[in-house]
Amino acid sequence: MTWKLTDDRPIWIQLVDQLTLRIVSGIYASGTDVPTVRALASEASVNPNTMQRALAELESRGLVETRRTAGRIVTEDLSLIRTVREELAYMRMDEFLASMRALGYTDEQTRQLLATWNKEEESI
Repeated sequence: MTWKLTDDRPIWIQLVDQLTLRIVSGIYASGTDVPTVRALASEASVNPNTMQRALAELESRGLVETRRTAGRIVTEDLSLIRTVREELAYMRMDEFLASMRALGYTDEQTRQLLATWNKEEESI
């Protein structure tokens, strides 16, 4: 997964979002080591202090834990990870539905389009 950073929002918030996505999608699995601040900062081409701020936010949300001798790990709280994943899914669905409404589709028309699309995908 590549880092996609834009100028429309603070970088550290975008890093929080993208790191969260990596956690809930399993790229950074529960209980595994989180790469070091320097490694992540280098990979994302950002200042280590900015990455540190993002990781501190993830820690405050409970998604990352700091262990004295082991550095940072992804939380082992699978319930929390599932909850955050579901919240992200609902946010994405809200955005999708809003964009479909902006195109002039009703919710029912959107459901019909999705059903048609799903059937086409299954036939591939």
